[in-house]
Amino acid sequence: MTTRPLLVIILAAGKGTRMRSARPKVLHEIAGRSMLGHVVASATELGASAIAVVIGPDMDDVRREALRWAPAASIFVQEAQAGTGDAVRAAGPAIAAHDGDVLVLYADTPLITVATLGRMRERLAQGADIVVLGFRAADPTGYGRLITQESGILVAIREHNDASPAERAIEFCNSGVLAFRGQNLSGLLASLDNRNAKGEFYLTDTVAIGRARNLTAVALACEESEVLGINNRVQLAEAEALCQHRLRERAMLGGVTMRDPASVYLAFDTRFGQDVTIEPNVVFGPGVEVGERVTVRAHSHLEGVRIGDGAQVGPFARLRPGTVLAAGARIGNFVEVKAAEIGEGAKVNHLSYIGDASVGAKANVGAGTITCNYDGYFKHRTEIGSGAFIGSNSALVAPVRIGVDAYIGSGSVVTRDVADGDLALTRATQDVRPGWATRFRERMARIKAERDARRDGRKGGGGDEHH
Repeated sequence: MTTRPLLVIILAAGKGTRMRSARPKVLHEIAGRSMLGHVVASATELGASAIAVVIGPDMDDVRREALRWAPAASIFVQEAQAGTGDAVRAAGPAIAAHDGDVLVLYADTPLITVATLGRMRERLAQGADIVVLGFRAADPTGYGRLITQESGILVAIREHNDASPAERAIEFCNSGVLAFRGQNLSGLLASLDNRNAKGEFYLTDTVAIGRARNLTAVALACEESEVLGINNRVQLAEAEALCQHRLRERAMLGGVTMRDPASVYLAFDTRFGQDVTIEPNVVFGPGVEVGERVTVRAHSHLEGVRIGDGAQVGPFARLRPGTVLAAGARIGNFVEVKAAEIGEGAKVNHLSYIGDASVGAKANVGAGTITCNYDGYFKHRTEIGSGAFIGSNSALVAPVRIGVDAYIGSGSVVTRDVADGDLALTRATQDVRPGWATRFRERMARIKAERDARRDGRKGGGGDEHH
């Protein structure tokens, strides 16, 4: 891998009107991260020494998103939409301050792999002055064609409308992604003109200008899916599907079993240990880390969660941000957990809500239990000690502490701390009335029979004067 410094320029000024959205196009998400975030992350992983992001006027939300993923990035504004060449010119101060390679990426093309970008850098290290990334299109109609020699030297980029019939038969198409030896780029940009049908400055014209100056231009091929540009929500869904396929494949090759991979949705940062089993229809939001030998059963949703080795989740469980499950913990069906630590071997198996709480090791939380953590103004914590037993249908009104090995009787509303080993029981005394149910049923049956008889009498009381 080359060690030359690398400046990555990311073009993010497009408004994306075809998305039909109040949000800028590049802020729409794939696998839980914005398109712009994906591209910035790739630049960082590639080893960029500097990142410049070009945005449009009044795009402060795009600026914030870029700095979220790359706090040291330089932000430049393209005042008018005058083409890709003009957009790169907007980053002129970053180019002038840089001595090394320059890579130009697009914030709406988030699926290019770091491996492919690395190959572009290698060609620069081997002596190329300009590297153009291309792809072999299933349907090349409308794309610019890359005309190359057998050695990979790029002879020309021919736009579809200008191509001859023979050139239109070429399947090797231009993606628009380019890499340059930095010392050449400023001069190439200065020579761009907008004498074309759209009146715009095209970055791809640098290839013809460079060849006229005896610079070497080469073309590299990548998979068409890597350079899918996203302009509408149909293409956004296509990109999501491609990204999900990559993420699932990586997870399964790393030791995860998926019963129905197509029904499992992962985030860009989902991490798994070995021998994890994921049942169908499970969704992982951002920030989930799963240990080894974990089972996540069907129809569960997890986000911002750490799960220890050997834990079990679901089915139909919801784990919200701030949840930590220790080794061997069990979260069962229709259980919601938020901002809570569930201790080693603890169980919350049925129909419960545990929020802003800690549950000690080997504690057992019965069905229907809730932690009443919100008083309408503030959140409060519940502490459940190790080995405690919380009876079914209990309400723990925070702030409250349930001691080690304490026992809460079913149906209790607990408003005060319970000491270690104590029993808390707040049910009313049971009142048993012998024979009451039998007498009640007999009386009601008699009343119903009398009403039915009166109704039947009314139906049969008519004369025959209409016959």
